[in-house]
Amino acid sequence: MKNLTYLVLAFLTIMGCKPKSDKETTNKETVISLDKKAIKKVDVHAHYEFDRDYFSDFFEEWNMQAVLVDVAYHDSIGVGRSWDEYVALEKLRPNLFWLCSSLIGAGIDEPNYAEKEIARLTKEIEQGAKMVKVWKNFGMITKDKSGKFIQIDDERLQPIWNFLQERDIAVMAHIGEPIQAWRPLDDKKNPHYGYYTEHPEYHAFKHSEIPTYETIIAARDNWISQNPELKILCAHMGSMSHDVDMIAKHLDKYDNIYVEPAARFGDLVGQDEEKIRAFFTKYEDRIMFGTDFGNHIQQDSLSTTELEKELAELEREYALRWQYLSSTDTVEIRSQKSVGLGLSEEILQKVYYQNFADFLNVE
Repeated sequence: MKNLTYLVLAFLTIMGCKPKSDKETTNKETVISLDKKAIKKVDVHAHYEFDRDYFSDFFEEWNMQAVLVDVAYHDSIGVGRSWDEYVALEKLRPNLFWLCSSLIGAGIDEPNYAEKEIARLTKEIEQGAKMVKVWKNFGMITKDKSGKFIQIDDERLQPIWNFLQERDIAVMAHIGEPIQAWRPLDDKKNPHYGYYTEHPEYHAFKHSEIPTYETIIAARDNWISQNPELKILCAHMGSMSHDVDMIAKHLDKYDNIYVEPAARFGDLVGQDEEKIRAFFTKYEDRIMFGTDFGNHIQQDSLSTTELEKELAELEREYALRWQYLSSTDTVEIRSQKSVGLGLSEEILQKVYYQNFADFLNVE
């Protein structure tokens, strides 16, 4: 539906679900059910641009807050953002939301580019920004005047990283895309089939001018190496969601990075559940919870029925992710079917909230 753009990246269904008692025996193990409200939560990657009357009850029901993540984009008109809308919503509901600003490489050739961006970010940090997002414009979209794609390790950006480190502001980094973006879409059960069908401009397989996955990830890793004191949250599992062993190697190598799975739960479900469970257990202090859910249409533009459907879909999608992380029920996400991880209450507390609070030094 048009009014649900970015709200949910794919229509998912819960398979094999049934009401649970306090204890339920599955073919895997005995799982003690846990009330979702018992765990404090922060959705570290959300895009709720406009207010909803149901927000207070919904977020209270889930015992949850969210980070409103700005995304800057560059087209023929200029740079577009939703920062003002996010600031307005955070001011309206300060108990529900945190703010994340953004950085884009447009104008990087200007001699005062870094100074201008630092001045803007200073103002937005004063407005409440706790992080700054960079995304796939770096490496895949934005070019400098020479026609080269701007990589995240471009030396012209270094003064900005120095500034953010000095201010103890973290970076949310969505650099690159899932490796499937560089592969043909020949399987409708591919967890990214729907996205690249709807957004062919990001399907690198069809755009030979876009640098390779390996080139972009290497630039990202070089940037991390050059900034060991900069706190970095690698969004979407660091664009390595197809292989948790690859993610693990990066977490072992770089002490300053964390990961979150927004819009990549399907990739996790598609891998062996024992391996994923072991990954969450080993790196329980380095993983946060994120979804990529949001809205981009004002409430007044939606009918009562549309709002009810929007709320029901949000409830279903958060419930599915809770089910995957906290139970061993059968789940299906983006055509990938497996059983839930059944993580312990201690790990759930870290992934859903404590790692975020420690990362940004908030309460």
